[in-house]
Amino acid sequence: MESRPPLPPFTRETAMQKVRMAEDAWNTRDPARVVLAYTVDTRWRNRAEFPVGREQVRGFLERKWARELDYRLIKELWAFGEDRIAVRFAYEWHDDAGQWYRSYGNENWQFDAHGLMAVRHASINDLPIREADRKYFWPLGRRPDDHPGLSELGL
Repeated sequence: MESRPPLPPFTRETAMQKVRMAEDAWNTRDPARVVLAYTVDTRWRNRAEFPVGREQVRGFLERKWARELDYRLIKELWAFGEDRIAVRFAYEWHDDAGQWYRSYGNENWQFDAHGLMAVRHASINDLPIREADRKYFWPLGRRPDDHPGLSELGL
C-alpha cells in the first residue's frame, strides 16, 4: 500500500508540513504528480464539479491548468484534527485573454491512515484584478521559502 507521510494523527507541525507539500505539488501544475497524493477513490467537491477517483481528478486538473495560466498558489493552515486539515488559500492566474484573477478559497481535507487524501471539499471565489495588483511574482513552480504567506500579504 502506498503511503504519503506525514500520517495522521496530525500535530500542528505535521499539518503545516502537509499543507506546504500540497502547495508545492499544486504549483508544479503537473496533474500526474498531484493525483498521487490522493486515494484511488478520492471524492472531491470543487466549485460545481464533483470528481471521484484519481482519473477524474486528473482530468479536472488538466482542464483547470489549461485555462488558469501562470498559476501561482499559496496555502495556509487554518485548523487540524486527527485525520483532517482545513486550509485557506489564494492563487493568481490569468486567462487566455490576459485578464488576471486572484482566486480565494477554503478547503477541508480528510486523510486515510496512509496519509493519502480521501476527501477534498473546496469553496472558491474568483476576483478579477489588474496586473498591477498582483502579489505573486516568483518564477513558476515552488514558492520560495522567503516569500511572504497569505497572512503576511494581508490576504
